[in-house]
Amino acid sequence: MGLRWQDWPESVLARLRQGCAIPAHPLALNARRELDPLRQRALSRYYLAAGAGGLAVGVHTTQFAIRQVRLFETVLSLAAEAAAERDEAPILIAGAIGRTEQAVREARIARGLGYHAVLLSLAAWKGASEDEIIAHCQAVAAEMPVFGFYLQPAVGGVPLPLTFWRRFAAIENVVAIKMAPFDRYATLDVLRGVLEAGAQDRIALYTGNDDHIVADLLTPFALAGAEKPLRILGGLLGHWSVWTKAAVDLHARCRGADATPELLALDAQVTEMNAAVFDVAHNFHGVIAGCHEILRRQGLLDGIWCLDPDEGLSPGQAALLTAVAERYPHLTDDAFVRANLNTWLS
Repeated sequence: MGLRWQDWPESVLARLRQGCAIPAHPLALNARRELDPLRQRALSRYYLAAGAGGLAVGVHTTQFAIRQVRLFETVLSLAAEAAAERDEAPILIAGAIGRTEQAVREARIARGLGYHAVLLSLAAWKGASEDEIIAHCQAVAAEMPVFGFYLQPAVGGVPLPLTFWRRFAAIENVVAIKMAPFDRYATLDVLRGVLEAGAQDRIALYTGNDDHIVADLLTPFALAGAEKPLRILGGLLGHWSVWTKAAVDLHARCRGADATPELLALDAQVTEMNAAVFDVAHNFHGVIAGCHEILRRQGLLDGIWCLDPDEGLSPGQAALLTAVAERYPHLTDDAFVRANLNTWLS
């Protein structure tokens, strides 16, 4: 028997549906590009101490190549161990990729480690029919609850129409959707699909649109046919893997709030910071290294090493990271990290 969302602890389900900040978890490596378990665990402790409602592990920010070097289960285990230290259980989400056999296998590993859901990447399904992709999603959902994922095509995502999202939302074990197409039209397709499937009360809507984080959280999507506006109440974001305490505070201010000039002004500020971290100027080449560089400066990581030696900061990216941190210190959390770093590394 697979895991159903009805099997979750009530507090976990409530946290997901109320909306929370979920960072996409990076990978801590040493200079030999081997796992650094101490710092990997410290990252999890940092996110949870900062108030994150959950952890997403084995996702793009963790580096998909962990599967090739046989670290998938180890990395998931370390995060689960850190989560077990907390009095209140966070939401544990594991990335699942590939075709059906691989994704089902990864879902079973995650379920065995106490994870609550899988964030299901569909990047391996380019060129497949809608029927084939839906059958794949149903097979994974038979194993455990699914967190849908609309990834932007610029970094490998598959364009998915409204008809797909209507059918996907009708799968009973789908509990949430991360919208990250970086496209307002595509984001609306997801929302319309959820509404037309009658799944707006079951499926929690989370932003992954790093270029519009604040706007997504503030917008009441008053779509025709909806009894009340749909709201995006949380975020599952690689951007929130850095300066996480500030991100949690930002989310708390924006969740379900009315848009004010002060809050709307934050949208551009957060997006400008994201442009530096995600290396938009170089088509996202330094996205993972950018996250690592912030964490390195704070002492959480020893270096910015990635599994792929060709991944690193782009020219000018380090200076841009310094500049945005100086421009918007209220969106950073360096003091919080300094005060707690030794505890997390113990």
